Amino acid sequence: MNTLLNRWKEGLAKSSRAAFGQIATLFGATEITPETWDDLEALLIQADVGIETTNVVLDALEKKVHDEGLTHSSQIYAELRKELRAQLSTPPDLRFDQKPCIILIVGVNGSGKTTTIAKLGKRFSDTGINVLLGAADTYRAAAVDQLEIWAQRLSLPIISGQTGGDAGAVAYDSVKSGVSRNMDMVIIDTAGRLHTRFNLMEELKKVHRVVGKALDGAPHHVWLVMDATTGQNALQQARAFKDAVKVTGVILAKLDSSARGGMAFAIRRELQLPILFAGLGEKPSDLQLFDPDAFVESIFAQVEA
Repeated sequence: MNTLLNRWKEGLAKSSRAAFGQIATLFGATEITPETWDDLEALLIQADVGIETTNVVLDALEKKVHDEGLTHSSQIYAELRKELRAQLSTPPDLRFDQKPCIILIVGVNGSGKTTTIAKLGKRFSDTGINVLLGAADTYRAAAVDQLEIWAQRLSLPIISGQTGGDAGAVAYDSVKSGVSRNMDMVIIDTAGRLHTRFNLMEELKKVHRVVGKALDGAPHHVWLVMDATTGQNALQQARAFKDAVKVTGVILAKLDSSARGGMAFAIRRELQLPILFAGLGEKPSDLQLFDPDAFVESIFAQVEA
C-alpha cells in the first residue's frame, strides 16, 4: 500500500511543488481576510481546478468559516482538503461481463492514446484476460506502427489496416476477430480527433456505429484519453467526445508531466464522468486505477513535507 502511495506522490510531485505548493505560505497563522479568499481562488484556478469547482469549494469554505467562527487561515487548511476530496468520486468497479468486451478508446492526437492502449493491454492480460488490440487509427501510419510494436512486445494479437484505409472496416474486423478467436476483450484505437472538426467527429460516430453492427451492444465501454498537461482546453475536447460517442469514463494521461494536476476536479464536476485510470509515468505499470484519496494526499505531499 505504501509503495502504491509513493508512486502517486512521485507521479504528482510537479503538481505538488508548483500550483499546490503555494498553499504552505497561504495557510499560515494569519487572520482570514478578503485577500485570503482572493489568493486561494487564484491558486485553485492556476492549478486547473476549474472556475465552477473553485466557486463550489470556496462557497463551502466560507460557510464553514461563518458557521464555526474561524478566524485564522490555518484553520481552513484541513477543510480545503476535505472539500477537494468531496469533488472526486471513487471509480466504479469495472465489469467486463460481455465476451468479448469491446472497449473503444478515443481522444485527440498527442493525448497519449496509443501508449495508454498498450498499458491497458498489459494491465488486463497480466490478470489473465485474453486481449486483442485493434489499430483503427488508419489516418496516421505512426499510430498503427506504434501499436503493432507494442503488441509484439506484449505478445498481444492485433488487427490493423492500411494507412488511409477505412477505419470502420478495421474496427469491424477487430470485433469479428475477437468473437471468432473467443477473446475476452478487444481494445480498439481510433484516429485522434480535433473536437472542432465536424467531419472528423462524424467519422468517429461512424466507427462507433460499425462496432455496434459487428456485435450487438458494443462498444461496452468508451474511454476518453485526456492529456493532463492540456489544462482547461481539454474540457472542451471532452464535452465534444462525450456528446458524439457516449463516453463512459476518462483516462487522465501524463499526470506526472503536469504541474497543474487540478484537472481531475474539473473533469468530475463539469463533465460528470468518472476518472478510471491515471498515467503516472511512462512504464506500462505506471497506469494506475484512479485513487481519489491518494490523489488528494499526493498533491499536498510537498506542502506537508
